[in-house]
Amino acid sequence: MTTPTFLQSLASGGLAGTAVDLLFFPVDTVKTRLQSPQGFARAGGFRGIYKGVGSVGVGSAPGAAVFFATYDTLKHHSPLPAHMDSATHMVSASIAEVAACLIRVPTEVIKTRAQTSSYGPGHSSLSSAKLIVASDGVRGLYRGFGSTIMREIPFTSIQFPLYELLKARLSRYMGRKPLYAHEAAACGSISGGVAAALTTPLDVLKTRVMLDMRDTTKEKLPSLPARLRGIYRAEGVAALFAGGVPRTLWISAGGAVFLGVYEWAVHGLMRR
Repeated sequence: MTTPTFLQSLASGGLAGTAVDLLFFPVDTVKTRLQSPQGFARAGGFRGIYKGVGSVGVGSAPGAAVFFATYDTLKHHSPLPAHMDSATHMVSASIAEVAACLIRVPTEVIKTRAQTSSYGPGHSSLSSAKLIVASDGVRGLYRGFGSTIMREIPFTSIQFPLYELLKARLSRYMGRKPLYAHEAAACGSISGGVAAALTTPLDVLKTRVMLDMRDTTKEKLPSLPARLRGIYRAEGVAALFAGGVPRTLWISAGGAVFLGVYEWAVHGLMRR
């Protein structure tokens, strides 16, 4: 067998997503608090860096599972010719991200509200979820869906073509295929770090939208371009790259774990 089945991709993706999100959750908390409009200290500083981990524990596995199952299926059934591999990887990853975001965005909204104590210091992931639904209904769980897609499609369009290119070059250099898990992890680390650094302003935008608790039935919220301009004018260009260093380091390390664990798991299942 040269390609994983749908179920193999599903199981391996779920394991990879859970591993990376739980391992690097404290770094994500610091990054989110740096990007919050109330400032790092008022958002919680270094206190309670595991607040909101419950939502991640619930959403990581299914979100990552859907992503990899969709990505691998589309990648191996692409109608594009072999010399357009980069386009195949870009399109497959983008569609897979949209599918994964249907699961990931609600957990992200709950997580960011809990991480920044938006409802007060005593609220858990579950109580934050209940408050969101009580005030905004189910659609409140999808606040920031557009900005998340706006961040994730450029991110994956950079990360996965670069990841597949690095794997192909390294495989050619090593003279064997597939690569070992730690070799794929190194490719994932480089591609994740590059994509994270370039898309930090979009991540700041996503965080601000998810933390915006204004009632959409009473006032019209600004568009995404208007929000970006507002952040730049009020806080300067540095605000657009707030949390950029921990985000880049976290995703670079996380990319190694995420893609390394995925490759290890999927090849183990294929050998069985």
